[in-house]
Amino acid sequence: MHRPRPTLESVARRAGVSRATVSRVVNGSTKVGEDSREAVLSAIQELGYIPNQAARSLVTQRTDSFALVLPEEPGRVFSDDRFFPGVVRGVSQELEGADKQLVLMMARSAASRDRIERFALARHVDGVMVASMHGADPLPAALAGMGIPVVCNERVPGPASPPYVGVDNAAGAALAVEHLIRSGRTRIATVAGPQDMVAGMDRLSGYRAALDGARLAARVAVGDFTQESGAVAMRELLDREPRLDGVFVASDLMAIGVLRALRRAGRRVPDDVAVVGFDDIEPARYTEPPLTTVRQPIGGIGRRLARQLLRLTAGETIEPALVLPTELVIRESA
Repeated sequence: MHRPRPTLESVARRAGVSRATVSRVVNGSTKVGEDSREAVLSAIQELGYIPNQAARSLVTQRTDSFALVLPEEPGRVFSDDRFFPGVVRGVSQELEGADKQLVLMMARSAASRDRIERFALARHVDGVMVASMHGADPLPAALAGMGIPVVCNERVPGPASPPYVGVDNAAGAALAVEHLIRSGRTRIATVAGPQDMVAGMDRLSGYRAALDGARLAARVAVGDFTQESGAVAMRELLDREPRLDGVFVASDLMAIGVLRALRRAGRRVPDDVAVVGFDDIEPARYTEPPLTTVRQPIGGIGRRLARQLLRLTAGETIEPALVLPTELVIRESA
């Protein structure tokens, strides 16, 4: 038999309070005594009452929804790059624990950025997280200028970056190169990431700094964080310097392509060329040989990103920069 849907009135009767008191509790008002609040919450749970989200939003000016914006093409977001699902998983876990909703959006074009700005300006979400930015992306500054809480997963190049959660990419790259140097490698190249992305730029800076400290020459090719670009860049480096004995690759996905290119060129890893990647994605454990890499806490980035935005929208003061550490994971490739 179909049971009628619980109403505000039925919750009030069960809790022994007024309808107005139930409404205040549902809408998060602090003007309710603790005993009354507990009685209302207990009645809501017993009856299975589901508040009307639209009505609640009108009262509280909150939607309990947050956008995660990825300035990428859908084909890249849904590729074999483990960064995106890792960040999405971390964000969704944190929001779910706070009983909030996630809205996933992609913004690779000016038109899509305009659409997201209109969506946020209409207050369809309470705040926005922006991840995987390219260049001085205008979207974070535009959103912040509208008074919309925004947190990024990397610093935005320029004088006034919105709050961000990132990792120490330069220090991680230096760890990788210093490990290669300690193992006796002297002709160390890098397959750098895109130079319009902070991660790509900082990992290249860390590589150069480590080589400068050892007075070794830099050899650089640039990829786009895909397997194919790693293979192409490795072939380019071998053509320029056949005697390479080490390579730092700015992502594990590119490193998989590097390993394939070295194998096809007849180079043994690590006997002839030692390889170190970056990210510590799951497949890095199962390459041939298993990949030495720099671990960054991808899921942790997503969780901290959401946590910082929740704090910001709650009116708390948050750190302008939350930089998470990296660590070297040594396996058989180096």
